[in-house]
Amino acid sequence: MRVAVVGAGGIGAVLAAAALGAGHSVELGVRTPIPSLSLQAVDGSWTEVAATIRSSAATVTGPADVVLLTVKATDTASAGPWLEAWCAAGTVLGVVQNGLDHEARVASLVPAGVEVAPVLAYMAAERLSDGRVRHISGRRLVVPATAVSPLAAALPSLGVVGTDQMLTETWRKLLANAVANPLTALTMRRVGVLAEPGVADLARGVLGEAIAVGRSSGAVLDDALIDEIVVGTGRYGPHTGSSMLYDRLAGRHMEHQYITGEIVRRGRALGIPVPLNAALLALLDAIDRAV
Repeated sequence: MRVAVVGAGGIGAVLAAAALGAGHSVELGVRTPIPSLSLQAVDGSWTEVAATIRSSAATVTGPADVVLLTVKATDTASAGPWLEAWCAAGTVLGVVQNGLDHEARVASLVPAGVEVAPVLAYMAAERLSDGRVRHISGRRLVVPATAVSPLAAALPSLGVVGTDQMLTETWRKLLANAVANPLTALTMRRVGVLAEPGVADLARGVLGEAIAVGRSSGAVLDDALIDEIVVGTGRYGPHTGSSMLYDRLAGRHMEHQYITGEIVRRGRALGIPVPLNAALLALLDAIDRAV
């Protein structure tokens, strides 16, 4: 199987390594040229991810069987040349990104006949520097039931789980991101910040607003998710960060508009009050404009 991964960040490196471990031919599309890619496994050991690294889509020859788009949602449009080069009728494109509406995000970038599947990654990985990534924890991927077979074949060492309730599952992932990402990015702290006085209560309030919006959008969400997410986020360990924290530390634009922004926009459209999320969004916007 020919597998292509667009993006060599934390998640991209883990997926590329998993595809290589299954014996597939793996190509990695990167924006910034890197001579090699190394991954530190959860057990602390280092391995070289011996994928073919390409820094220009013009060097791609022919389509891949499975393409995994792992760039930030904010960079989707810039990945267009890679998707055009690697996707053709029959290709399965896994959109491994945060936020909602994954299919709509790439609809104008791929040809007809490509099977687009949102992929929800429950794993923590951190890019330490260009070409060096640390896999902290997690190996679970949630995908539409129709996409389980090709994605599980591409990534057999990962826990690829299919669901017929993708809308609900996508909202569940958004809820987790709505806590960890803005609170770590704003405080410049890792997820251990949830143990600070008052922060867990703030997180519960943020989630309560988001659940109300998600339910009105058609997702099946129980209030028990609030404590489940607040407690579960802490289980990643006090040294685990978030994608938005890593972006802020690196001086990059954050993807807050695809997480907190989605909750605020949809809440306002539905007439659902979201004052806590709106406050977080205003602060994140102010920080991002300074980048």
